[in-house]
Amino acid sequence: MSVMDSEAAPGAAQRRREQRGWCWYDWANSVFPTSVTTVFLSLYLTSVATAAAKADVARNGLNACAGDNSLVNCDISFLGLAFPAGSLWGYLLSVATVVQVVVLPITGAIADRTQNKRLMLALFAFGGAITTGLLALVAGQNWQLGVVLFIIGNICFGASIVVYYSFLPEIADADERDNVSTRGWAIGYLGGGTALALHLVIYLGHDAVGLSESAAVRLIFFSSGIWWAVFTLLPLTALRRHQAAEGGDKGTAAVTAGFKQLIGTLREAKHFPLTLAFLGSYWIYTDGISTVSQVSAQYGSLELKLPQDSLIVTLLIVQFIAFVGGVLHGVLARRIGAKKTILISLATWLLVLVAAYFVQAGQEMQFYGLAVGIGMVLGGTNALSRSLFSQMIPPGREAEYFSLYEVGERSTSWLGPLVFAGVGQATGSFRLAIISLVVFFAVGLVLVALVPVRRAIEAVGNRAPELL
Repeated sequence: MSVMDSEAAPGAAQRRREQRGWCWYDWANSVFPTSVTTVFLSLYLTSVATAAAKADVARNGLNACAGDNSLVNCDISFLGLAFPAGSLWGYLLSVATVVQVVVLPITGAIADRTQNKRLMLALFAFGGAITTGLLALVAGQNWQLGVVLFIIGNICFGASIVVYYSFLPEIADADERDNVSTRGWAIGYLGGGTALALHLVIYLGHDAVGLSESAAVRLIFFSSGIWWAVFTLLPLTALRRHQAAEGGDKGTAAVTAGFKQLIGTLREAKHFPLTLAFLGSYWIYTDGISTVSQVSAQYGSLELKLPQDSLIVTLLIVQFIAFVGGVLHGVLARRIGAKKTILISLATWLLVLVAAYFVQAGQEMQFYGLAVGIGMVLGGTNALSRSLFSQMIPPGREAEYFSLYEVGERSTSWLGPLVFAGVGQATGSFRLAIISLVVFFAVGLVLVALVPVRRAIEAVGNRAPELL
C-alpha cells in the first residue's frame, strides 16, 4: 500500500486514535459557553458598563444612576446608540448571534473546499482562545473592549464548532457515529463542569489569596483562554489533514470557491426534503433545550426563592450529570438506535418540565433532583441529533450543512425565551412560563417521529446504520 493510500484509508487503530482525539475538542471549547458566557462575563461586563455610565453621569453633574435602579437608569452609548447598561448583555448576545448567522455558512463552504481542515480548526480554536484570554484586559470602564472581544471570540467558537462537527463523518462510519458523538458531548460537559468548578474556587476564594473580585474574574477569563488553547492541542495532534473531496483550492481560491459552493448548496438543499425536515425538527426542540438551560436559574431564584449558592450547586450538578447522561444515551443508541433514543429523550424532557412545575418554593433538594433530570437528557439529546444529522448530509458537504445546523439553531434561539417571558408577563407566574415550554418538546417529538430517517440517509447517498 502506498503512503497516499495509507493516508486515505487509515487502519482501525488510526481511526480510533482520531476519534479519541476528536472528542477532546468538546472538552477544550466547553469552557467558553460555560464559565465565560453563562456564568461570569454577563454580570462582569454589565458591572463595567454600569461603572462607565455612572462616571459619565458624574461628569455631567447628574445623579440618575443612584439607587437600586441604576442598571435601568444608567445609559451607555455605542456607535451612536444609547441604551441602559443593564441591557448591554442582551443586545450583545443578539448582535453576536446575527454576526454568526452571516459568517458560519461561509465558513462551512470554505471548510468543504479546503485542503487542510485541521488547520482551519486550529486557526478558529486558537483565535477564540486568544480573544477569551484577552478579556482579562477588560477593567475599569472599558466595556467596549469586552464587546469587541466577545463578538470575535463568539465567531471563532461557532466557526470552530462547524469545522469540528464536519470531521465526524470522516472519522467514524455509520455504525460508530452515535457512540463517538455522545462520548464527545459527554466529555464536553465533564470538561465544562471541571473548569467551572476550578473557576468557582478562584472566585469564591479571591479574598483568601489577596485578589479583588474584579481581578479574580479577569484571572478566570485568562485561564479560560489557556484551557481552550492547551486542550485543543490534543485533537490537533490526533486528527489528520482530511483534505476536501473535491477541488484543490488554496488561499483566496478556496474562499471564492466556498462562496460559489454555498450558493449551490442552498439551491440543492431542496432536493433533500427529509434532511431539511429533520433539521427543522431539531431547531424546534433544541430551542426548548437552550431555553430551559438559560432560564432555570431565573426560575430557581425568582419563583422558587432559592439562594445563589443553591443555583451554583445546581449548575455544577447539571454539568457533571450531563456527562453520565451523554454516555447512557450512547449505550442506549447502540441497543435501539439513535432515532428511538432521541424520542425517549424528548419524552423525558416533557416529564422534567412537568416536574419543574410542581417543585415547591424553598425546597433545594427538589430543585437538585430536577437538575439531575435535566442533566440526564441535556447532553445526550443534542449529541445524538448531531450524529443522526451527520448521516443525512451529502458526502463532501459536511461543513456546509453543519453550518446550516448551527445557524438555524441560533436563528431560532429567540423564540423559547420569548415564550417564557411572554407567558410569565401575561400570567404573573414563572410556573406557567416553565410549563409552557413543553410545546417545543412535544412538537419536536412528533415531527422527529414522522421523519423516515433511513430513507433520508439513503436519499443523500450514504449507507444507513443497522439500528435507527
